[in-house]
Amino acid sequence: MRILAVGDVVGSAGLQHLKRRLKQIKQENKIDFTIVNGENCAGVGIFPQQADDIFTAGADVITLGNHVWNRRQIVPYLDDNKYILRPANLAPQAPGEGFNIYDVLGYRVLVVNLIGRCEMAFGPDNPFLAVDKILKHSQYDIAVCEIHASATSEKLAMGFYLDGRVSAVYGTHTHVQTADERINPKGTGYITDIGMTGPIWSVLGVKPQQSIAMFRGDLTETFQTAEGECALGGIIFDIDTTSKKCTDIKRIFYK
Repeated sequence: MRILAVGDVVGSAGLQHLKRRLKQIKQENKIDFTIVNGENCAGVGIFPQQADDIFTAGADVITLGNHVWNRRQIVPYLDDNKYILRPANLAPQAPGEGFNIYDVLGYRVLVVNLIGRCEMAFGPDNPFLAVDKILKHSQYDIAVCEIHASATSEKLAMGFYLDGRVSAVYGTHTHVQTADERINPKGTGYITDIGMTGPIWSVLGVKPQQSIAMFRGDLTETFQTAEGECALGGIIFDIDTTSKKCTDIKRIFYK
């Protein structure tokens, strides 16, 4: 089974690039299942129409992150659609679900969306303990875990914690693709961050001059998505459906 995870889609530019390229990328790489992080489609957050656009572009599942509540229009959508996931370790009364099981080639694929606690602006539950409960009480054949987190140490720790327990662990949130893709000792595919889908000549998708102004201490306006050439960042996991282990892992970066 070949699973594609696509990094944070940033702004309308990133969404348009996803719509232009995703189906072709899936066809070229013979992808069976696609997960797209959509939490930055509206700059911060995502609108229902943008979620629809991501599904139309070719995503099977959408994951979210720390900006999940920035566009409250998404709240009813989360309750009505099992194919969009907010972080599982948010407060239990939060709308939507943080994990679900999907049929892929006749196999039950569990997708878990977690959020880290290091340097985040709010206090979700412990993601390590949360994923333990999910794995214990779910009936699945293959499991994939996304951890949306700032700290590389927290992501790396999760990769080792779940090694041999899930088929793949990958990080999102920092928008910068890391070069540490690997298969951990017990067979779990891992990468610290899969990058983003959006403007190349930007600071994490934002117009460079705005980011520079912020770091200079100048008065700034609301961040705007940069313009120009875009790229799609992500990772492809090859999963052996018998052993449930990752047999190959490949970073992608498509202009």
